[in-house]
Amino acid sequence: MSSAGNIYNVSSDLSLQGFDLSPEKAIVAFVFAALNYIIILFCNSFLLFTVITNKGLHEPMYILLLNLPINDLIGSTCLFPHIMRQLLFDTKTIPFSICITQAFFIHVYAVSVVFILTAMAYDRYIAICQPMRYTTIMSKLHLTKIILLVWLSNLTLMAILFILLLRLPRCRSYLTHPYCDNPSLLQLVCADTTINNFYGLLITVLCQVLTVGLILYTYLRILIACFHNKSSDTRSKALQTCGTHLVVFILFECLGLFTIISYRIKDISPHLRKFIAVGAVILPPTMNPVIYGLRTKEIRVKGIKFFQRKVFTS
Repeated sequence: MSSAGNIYNVSSDLSLQGFDLSPEKAIVAFVFAALNYIIILFCNSFLLFTVITNKGLHEPMYILLLNLPINDLIGSTCLFPHIMRQLLFDTKTIPFSICITQAFFIHVYAVSVVFILTAMAYDRYIAICQPMRYTTIMSKLHLTKIILLVWLSNLTLMAILFILLLRLPRCRSYLTHPYCDNPSLLQLVCADTTINNFYGLLITVLCQVLTVGLILYTYLRILIACFHNKSSDTRSKALQTCGTHLVVFILFECLGLFTIISYRIKDISPHLRKFIAVGAVILPPTMNPVIYGLRTKEIRVKGIKFFQRKVFTS
């Protein structure tokens, strides 16, 4: 094979393993996926509009929270139309350029979740442990810097990851995965992937150590501060807010861990691996707006008022 035949061809198609469902089951799965996607679009958009249109929610905590539904919409939009197309038309091919784009934004989505939740934990730490300095520290300028750091650092890390991938020759075109991501694309490479594996492991470890470490530290300090606070109302509100953040964080971390384990276990059922992989991208965007909408009193109250005003006065 010539060297020209070994390099990536962005116009070529890749084959996907797909879901291997009967036509009847595929239609049921398509309807379920379409309804799930509609719920995600509605709930996350509703959360966005609730925060944006209510000046009472224009506080650092809710401005940081805005990034979560935006990120959830990115992640779900990268996956759902692709899966629905597979189920409806039984297509098991995807253009390489679209595959790379999908993989890039799915990884951006995954890293953004932990970065955003870490920023939100930092905000709660300042609010509860240093309340007298909160407005000074969490100024508009500082808040803008935090949001830019979350997105620009993530985009930079992922850009390097995929630049390292795109430099390698490809000699296979069959993806053993229902959608595109970096590990499945690396399986198509017919060259030494040591640098890619090292960089991927490095950013995974660094991101996990930094984010999990910061979140554990901030919530430990918050917990200590709550126990020293004599006001039961303040303590209850602080613990409720932090509990909501922890539920979202633990949910995402568990799903991510299951996905990584499913890649490492060779004897695992292919159907279970697909379910875990898809669930890791589907469940957080579905659950996040529900969790924040139900458990955060300010958002719940403002959201109900917004809904009543738009529906019953229109």
